[in-house]
Amino acid sequence: MRQHISFYVGDTLHTLSNLPPEMTLLDWLRDQQNRAGTKEGCNEGDCGACTVLVGRLEQGALVWRAVNACIHMVWMLDGAQLLTVEDVRGADGQLHPVQQAMVDEHGSQCGFCTPGFVMSMVALSTRADLAELEGTLDGERIINEALAGNLCRCTGYAPIVRAMKKAAAYCAEHGEPISARTPELTARLRGLQDGKTVELRSPEGRVTLPASVDALASAYAQDPAAVLVAGGTDVGLWVTKRLRQLPHIIAVRTAQDLHKVHTRPDGALWIGAGVTYTEAMPHLVAHLPAAADTLRRIGSTQVRNAATVCGNIGNASPIGDGPPIFMAAGAQLHLRCGPEHRVVPLEAFFLEYGKQDIRPGEFIEGVLIPPLAQGSVCGVYKVSKRFDQDISAVLGAFVLLLAEDGTIEQARLAYGGMAGIPCRAKKAEAALVGQARTQATLLAAQAAIKEDFTPLSDMRASAWYRATVAANLLARLFDTGATGNPSNSQTLENWQEVAHG
Repeated sequence: MRQHISFYVGDTLHTLSNLPPEMTLLDWLRDQQNRAGTKEGCNEGDCGACTVLVGRLEQGALVWRAVNACIHMVWMLDGAQLLTVEDVRGADGQLHPVQQAMVDEHGSQCGFCTPGFVMSMVALSTRADLAELEGTLDGERIINEALAGNLCRCTGYAPIVRAMKKAAAYCAEHGEPISARTPELTARLRGLQDGKTVELRSPEGRVTLPASVDALASAYAQDPAAVLVAGGTDVGLWVTKRLRQLPHIIAVRTAQDLHKVHTRPDGALWIGAGVTYTEAMPHLVAHLPAAADTLRRIGSTQVRNAATVCGNIGNASPIGDGPPIFMAAGAQLHLRCGPEHRVVPLEAFFLEYGKQDIRPGEFIEGVLIPPLAQGSVCGVYKVSKRFDQDISAVLGAFVLLLAEDGTIEQARLAYGGMAGIPCRAKKAEAALVGQARTQATLLAAQAAIKEDFTPLSDMRASAWYRATVAANLLARLFDTGATGNPSNSQTLENWQEVAHG
């Protein structure tokens, strides 16, 4: 066991042992390292002014991720390379191509948000496939996604997007300066990887960084009152907004055997508790293609780089976007307490608001999402006030299995935002099963949805709005535009058109 963490900031190695559990990276950088380029804006992971670049070895290769320093704890950096805006200029003082492009394209006015934008743009410029993406429609979408977690109130986004395109073109032709250091930085980080569990102690509390799932199970069984932290995108707000003190934190993502994500021989998708949304995204999109657009709207790039799929389930938010999708797909949650394992259907995990089917010392090891049966139709729709980085008013996820004659054989309708927990619309499902896809069937299911839920009114939406939208989302799935009495193959084709947008 090790009693300290080690990581690089720029070219300086830092070794820390006496560290308060809830010390954020933003506070450490500004207050203790005098790195004031990283700004404090919203202090909750929304505005991106505090964006920094974290490099880690993923399957032996150096990968850069933009993260929000305001909700990233310092202890999360063990074994990593950190770059702030002060580090991206060359040793000779030459600006990074992103910085130069921001100057050339007038991408900054007051400048408060600029360091965060620069770091998100530098992260994008390190992508190995940047040359292939440059100038394409896919490249345009990726730029917009990369900048969706950064807010600017005075410049306007057009000059910033132009700057990113200019920087991307330059880096594609001349190379990206940070990427040029990959061999050196990779060797540096390899020297920090020792596979040991870490225990940090300070007067304010302690942090346990288990190296394996067995070490995690042992630590949590010994102290079930400890707070489990994966990506910290939710727990970080406990610290910055509620000013909570966390006497004992046990990390989830340091257990390397929880980072597995793969498709099993039976077609089921396994996502370990340490897998972030960014890491899981290509697997999820391949497994549930109808959910692709909604999955890309979960948080921002910075949030998805830190937030884990299982953490999104474990915090049991009634408006979490992942659980309704996985619930509709019939996911199973794998739990562990010490040496004991159990499996529960995801929908059975959520009992009521703030209460889950989880025992003291028990934690989520992973989630298993079965393959969709042949003949299944899937639709996932998110309704929110903003397209990017906004909390859902209502999210509907639907999986229907069609029989050979086109009738609905099985139905799984899951909603977020409609109750104190994400849950299925059981009465609406019953109204669909055994019925043909007709207007009468749709009306019956829509009426049943109003019996399934009694939603709340809040700042995001009224109860009437939520109930109306929930019913309308089902109508969207039904509205295939087909006429007459199509064959089963035509019906499936039409359903799939709707499911894929």
